[in-house]
Amino acid sequence: MRKNLHSLFVFVLISQFGYAQIGGINTYEFLNLSPSARVSALGANLITVRDDDVNLALANPSLLNPLMHQQISFSHSFHLAGIQHGYVGYGHHAEKWNTTFHGGIQYVNYGEIDARDQQGVIEGQFKVAEYAISMGGAYPINERMTAGANVKMISSQLAGFNSWGIVSDAALIYYDTSKNFTATILFRNMGTQLSTYQEGGETEPLPFEVQLGISKRLKYLPFRFSIIYHHFNRWNILYDDPNAEQGTVFIGDLQTERSPTSIYFDNLFRHFIFNGELLIGKKENFRLRLGYNHFLRRELSLENFRSLAGFTYGFGIKINRFRLDYGRTTFHLAGGVNHLTISTNIKEFKK
Repeated sequence: MRKNLHSLFVFVLISQFGYAQIGGINTYEFLNLSPSARVSALGANLITVRDDDVNLALANPSLLNPLMHQQISFSHSFHLAGIQHGYVGYGHHAEKWNTTFHGGIQYVNYGEIDARDQQGVIEGQFKVAEYAISMGGAYPINERMTAGANVKMISSQLAGFNSWGIVSDAALIYYDTSKNFTATILFRNMGTQLSTYQEGGETEPLPFEVQLGISKRLKYLPFRFSIIYHHFNRWNILYDDPNAEQGTVFIGDLQTERSPTSIYFDNLFRHFIFNGELLIGKKENFRLRLGYNHFLRRELSLENFRSLAGFTYGFGIKINRFRLDYGRTTFHLAGGVNHLTISTNIKEFKK
């Protein structure tokens, strides 16, 4: 019974993240949660921007660079149903090896959950929490290419049952500073469970994924946009609703079939995330952000009801030595997630 409850909690969490309909079969789905408010505001995915934001290295280690030296960041998001998620990250550049490293801790706390028997009678309460300790580094191959890798040790705790796992990320980024253009390829969450929740249980799959992305900053406008293609390793990410006939749409009493072209383009655009960041000021100390995740919108919008599902937005502002970021992700008419981040550079306190 409690093993089944774990699947339920994972499903609830990833429903809020937007991968619910192709999820539910993987463990450790919390690894795909946005690490910072900036990322949340930009469609919950930002693997294409190479700057001083150390949070970006959690998903794409090839973004690590000397600008992240001694950057430290604290992030926390407030999910529905009292679920709490956060990330703490730190970057360090080693000149001797010409390599930039980072380390961090990602956590999610589901709070206290009612334990019920098969008749639904409450037998007590228990806690559920998951953690990942991440370490990674990046090395420049040449003037325009950097390779990076992460290793993450995972601990998942469910009502006295524990699971341990290890995953890694590998990425390569190409950047042309003269044209303000970047392109990247990322392999996420490659690994395995080291131990299952129950002794002798079957090893569960991890949320492995391949992503591609490009980013471009406009020449005459302080605006940078990114286009990200997720689940490159899996073409069909349409939700197969068991309660509806395959490929049909009901209009009143009339049943019509969706054309193959409609199904093709619906599936195609679910792979894309679009986002943009407006950089305001001489030192770009104020930033406005907007993102659109078509997959999230298609999966979490309610028929005949308008909502902002799939749209994300936020801002960032630097005050003295600190940068404050806010991000809002709208998942459903029922609500969304507010994300806050505060970051600074330790070097600035030594001046």
